[in-house]
Amino acid sequence: MADDPADPLAVAAAVAAASTGSYARIVATLIRVTGDWTLAEDCAQEASALALTRWPTEGVPANPGGWLMTAARNRAVDVLRRASVERRKLRELAVLTPNAAEPAAAGEGEIVDDRLRLVFTCCHPALAPEARIALTLRTVCGVPTADIARAFLATESTMTRRLTRAKARIAAAGIPYRVPTGPALAERLPGVLAVLYLLFTRGYDADGEPAFADEAIRLARLLDRLMPAQSEVAALLALFLLQHSRRAARRDGDGNLLTLDRQDRARWDHDAIAEGVAVLARVGADDGPYALQARIAACHATAASAEATDWAAIAEAYDRLARRQPSPVVELNRAVAHGFAYGPAAGLALLAGARAGGALDGYPLAVAAEAELTARQGDRERAAELFRRAAEAHSGAARRALLERAATLPPGS
Repeated sequence: MADDPADPLAVAAAVAAASTGSYARIVATLIRVTGDWTLAEDCAQEASALALTRWPTEGVPANPGGWLMTAARNRAVDVLRRASVERRKLRELAVLTPNAAEPAAAGEGEIVDDRLRLVFTCCHPALAPEARIALTLRTVCGVPTADIARAFLATESTMTRRLTRAKARIAAAGIPYRVPTGPALAERLPGVLAVLYLLFTRGYDADGEPAFADEAIRLARLLDRLMPAQSEVAALLALFLLQHSRRAARRDGDGNLLTLDRQDRARWDHDAIAEGVAVLARVGADDGPYALQARIAACHATAASAEATDWAAIAEAYDRLARRQPSPVVELNRAVAHGFAYGPAAGLALLAGARAGGALDGYPLAVAAEAELTARQGDRERAAELFRRAAEAHSGAARRALLERAATLPPGS
């Protein structure tokens, strides 16, 4: 046992961390073996509940994720035995071990990974797009149903019913729990890439769970091995590597967020940057959305200093991205890039255009962007007011960072 069993806060934190990091793996493995989606989720949750009762007295195990896998497996065995489920499934469950390595490839070009199977199952075209995203958030990311409901502006009970219907549709339609091949693989790819992007973002956000970002990178690597000729797959992996390379430098010793210009670039993961640049080189001249975002990330990651950043290249990439994948958020980022490349007035003009029609009303990042450009233009008092307004919509580290930025722009300075 690795930790003091008498420290309840440490034990609770260990259970939370292990559950977050292992949930998708446990659920995916049990779905493959039992074919029962609900049973898999219930057993994963019950394993975490059991850890909360056992670890305070027994101590945190050396392999918390393995302990949870064993507990979930044992619970599944108990349930299946009581339900007199066919012995073949019980034999399959019996050979699972908590320290088992990731499943090996079953054949040339095939990668057998339970979590990748789970992503493809959640993204099956038989499900409505909203259901795909919600099911992935719940099953792969482990996002609480209440949080998913808020994101979709629905009640928790409504979202619970939607998730239940989606899982029932998978069972009723006989949707196979596997990574497809041939044309079906290409057809499902855009949805899967979007889900991986969502998973990474949830881990990379200011107050996100790093395990989600790590899992997104791992799955992107598997997908890249599965589809080496798909440039957008490589581009997405490159984007993840380049973005994640900065994680260790994004906070100071007190846990406060640091903007790019204040980060210690010596703390960046330069091996990840080198790998990301090498993967991006395979993309060539592809102009896909993930390729363009990866090139933007590469401009930041390879700059020797904030002052040396090639903002003109970033602005050009955003121009192309806005034509390829127009959205209010892309236009917002384009405005910021132009503001740094060609002056704050140019950025504020583009930002005003992006806000036309109210597309960015209430979006706190738009307020923060206006604050930054306004500060660069010299109106520090208004910029401080805007930073404080943006902070009202945030919590945790993001809120502290915005308030700290406002404090550096006192009135009358």
